[in-house]
Amino acid sequence: MQAEQIAQLGEELYQALTQCRTVAPLTSRYPDLCIEDAYAIQQKMLARRLAAGERVVGKKIGVTSQAVMNMLGVYQPDFGWLTDAMVYNEGQAIPASSLIQPKAEGEIAFVLKKTLQGPGVTAADVLAATEGVMACFEIVDSRIQDWKIKIQDTVADNASCGVFVLGDRLVDPRDVDLGSCGMVLEKNGEIVATGAGAAALGHPANAVAWLANTLGRLGIALEAGEVVLSGSLAIMVPVQAGDNLRVTIGGIGGCSVRFI
Repeated sequence: MQAEQIAQLGEELYQALTQCRTVAPLTSRYPDLCIEDAYAIQQKMLARRLAAGERVVGKKIGVTSQAVMNMLGVYQPDFGWLTDAMVYNEGQAIPASSLIQPKAEGEIAFVLKKTLQGPGVTAADVLAATEGVMACFEIVDSRIQDWKIKIQDTVADNASCGVFVLGDRLVDPRDVDLGSCGMVLEKNGEIVATGAGAAALGHPANAVAWLANTLGRLGIALEAGEVVLSGSLAIMVPVQAGDNLRVTIGGIGGCSVRFI
């Protein structure tokens, strides 16, 4: 794909983000779009956000659980960028009108105390570099019409990231079995999803190691102080104004969010 087209599509997605509207799937218009081009489009979209005053605070891993793969028809992980404009506090209200077609995912967030850069990063390296883990919500959102995405569409669209909410408790990862810890996600008082840490590529630290090694090939590090969202532990749950959600993860704690 030509550089001019890549820049044009990055701008299109940025405008869709800021105007809360969708665009036709990129893969329906450019059937030969490859993942490398999609990541280049993602970079253009991110550059526009940074130019508008946002700053990077972390990264996210997407499509790590079989449940989400099956829902989206996308069968490999991807990554995106987290900025300060995406952060909401525990229990804070999120205006549904600021999103397009949001869905909530319960995840384990890693807060890093040391920089990680691949290649060769292992799950043990990830745990050693982690200050603590937290329960969190990622509110995924797609600028692609009706979530009709292939892997190239979601990659270009910053891995379908909307906003995220971190819990109020930071736990040493050595104090909890991240692979077997159970997750319960409640929506308006009813359990709508359950899962376990192993849903994220067998272990959440595996997912973070995958990200560190994937980014390492691009010369990008997971920086000390950054937040890394390690991937959904169950299905994505559609949300709208009036919904109240809580996720609880065994040994880690909980996180709440409400939509207005």
